Amino acid sequence: MHSSPLARTLERMTKALRMSTLFLRTLREDPADADVDSAKLLQRAGYIRKAAPGIWTWLPLGLSVLNKIEEIIREEINGIGAQEVHFPALLPREPYEATHRWEEYGDNIFRLKDRHEADYLLAPTHEEMFTLLVKDMYSSYKDLPVTLYQIQTKYRDEFRPRAGLIRGREFIMKDAYSFTIDEEGMRKAYMDERGAYERIFQRLDLKYVPVFAMSGPMGGSASEEFLAPMAIGEDTFALAPSGKAWNVEALNTPKPEDIDFSATPAASKRETNDAITIDNMVTFANANYPREDGRDWQASDILKNVVIAVKHAEDDEHDEPWRELIVVGVPGDRNVDMKRLEAQFAPSELEEATEDDLKAHPELVRGYIGPMAVGPQARKTNDEALRYFIDAHVARGSAWFTGADEFEQDYYDLVYGRDFEADGVVEAVEVRSGDMSPDGSGPLSFERGVEIGQVFQLGLKYSEALGLKVLNQNGKTVPVWMGCYGIGVSRVLACIAETHHDDKGLAWPMNIAPAQVHVLATGKDEVAFDAAEKLVDELSANGIEVIYDDRKKVSPGVKFKDAELIGVPIVAVVGRDTVNNGTIEVRDRDGSNSEAVSVDSVAQVITDRVNTALK
Repeated sequence: MHSSPLARTLERMTKALRMSTLFLRTLREDPADADVDSAKLLQRAGYIRKAAPGIWTWLPLGLSVLNKIEEIIREEINGIGAQEVHFPALLPREPYEATHRWEEYGDNIFRLKDRHEADYLLAPTHEEMFTLLVKDMYSSYKDLPVTLYQIQTKYRDEFRPRAGLIRGREFIMKDAYSFTIDEEGMRKAYMDERGAYERIFQRLDLKYVPVFAMSGPMGGSASEEFLAPMAIGEDTFALAPSGKAWNVEALNTPKPEDIDFSATPAASKRETNDAITIDNMVTFANANYPREDGRDWQASDILKNVVIAVKHAEDDEHDEPWRELIVVGVPGDRNVDMKRLEAQFAPSELEEATEDDLKAHPELVRGYIGPMAVGPQARKTNDEALRYFIDAHVARGSAWFTGADEFEQDYYDLVYGRDFEADGVVEAVEVRSGDMSPDGSGPLSFERGVEIGQVFQLGLKYSEALGLKVLNQNGKTVPVWMGCYGIGVSRVLACIAETHHDDKGLAWPMNIAPAQVHVLATGKDEVAFDAAEKLVDELSANGIEVIYDDRKKVSPGVKFKDAELIGVPIVAVVGRDTVNNGTIEVRDRDGSNSEAVSVDSVAQVITDRVNTALK
């Protein structure tokens, strides 16, 4: 049965938001603790209010924008065949213990006990719960593939919440999980989700760069982040001339060519007095041991050996968290990047060794630490020698000026691959502009960005840990392949606000603005207010969302400032020109594309502009 034209018109009618009754108070000054533009403007324009550090209350305008972003996400994720579910945020300890993440998350999660002393957490992510849900309901390859998702509040105990919604302790996230019978299916699901992400960010008018990333505590074989380029971003990503991009944590240094060391003299120990720092070593060597090739010694000739503490969670061999010291050799002209280095030891955490650490290992002589007292060469005589790692920039066959593990003694011409070896190669140092890109296309450049989404090929990590298995086509029980896909919904909203504003206020894209048109009735003449009411009714009947500033004792200047601050895309000013000339000014939020339109045709002109923008 088809509805009548009148019924369809009534269905399309949208009730306007009236400023006289809207739950809204705008602010003329920036909040004192707001540190980025989006946090300042979202609070000043009445979209959010701070409840506690990193915790925010959503007000009507903010909730409207948030709901529209969520709807765009749902449309695209439903479009690839995913199905929506909803989990609780309060979860039991046991599933997270099975995957070791109860310990691995460290202080980053909120843990609590109920009245029966049972342990719970406020979920930072829901991998375990999705996995257990599918395990509970599916048992055959015939049930697969399936992709499930939710849009849910998450919790992480950020040490220092910042940037408003961008780095909060409570935040809204869309997370999806694909379940397939084999690796090929996982990769297809990954590409489907990745494509949906690109469409989502395009529809939101949010610039993004997909970058290769580390999987980190999530595990898995491959991962990409979607970063929104902006100066306030906490993530640095590297761009190659080819257009490919990498998070610096995931950047792999091209393997340097081996160096022929056949003409390099045997390593020798030499006295290097008062030369604990790199600069002192260079100065002393140039003064006392000039190079035979005539050039000066430089920091890049020194192999700096840094002692790092690795904090491991409890595992099969340790009943409680444990601490391991390692030594990392890096070129002396580069600094260790702890974030990059830590990513390769995830989920373990790293910190620089303490005085107590060094005292417990007398073979580590401060200022004169070298590779010969650690690693494979030391284990020839000491089974418990510390592990030694070498930075990826160090070429095999290269000769080094480095510590000799004795006070005021250094090695000269100590060759990697001849005199010492490493237990592994790591990405340990800061990446520089001009370093060669991993794909060999040319030197790297760097930008900052905010992570707005990430996709993972999880593989079998969670299915094996939690026993998610199904019968395959041959009747054999096999683990299920999984993918994981997240979008920070509330963070996306903040990023759009960060990139869509001017010095007067917010400027939302048409498809997510809290309304499409902001009608201002100005002056005191009732003719203007009557014309404004008529315009609001006509726009609402056409399905146009309207904020109507119907306040009668508020000056035009205040109304204009509020409209600019709130950031609705189209502003219609009903005032003096309406009374005198029968026209209404219609302009874009930024003041461009302004025109005077007759009262009789203005509703249709605005409707056409809105519909064109929404196509």
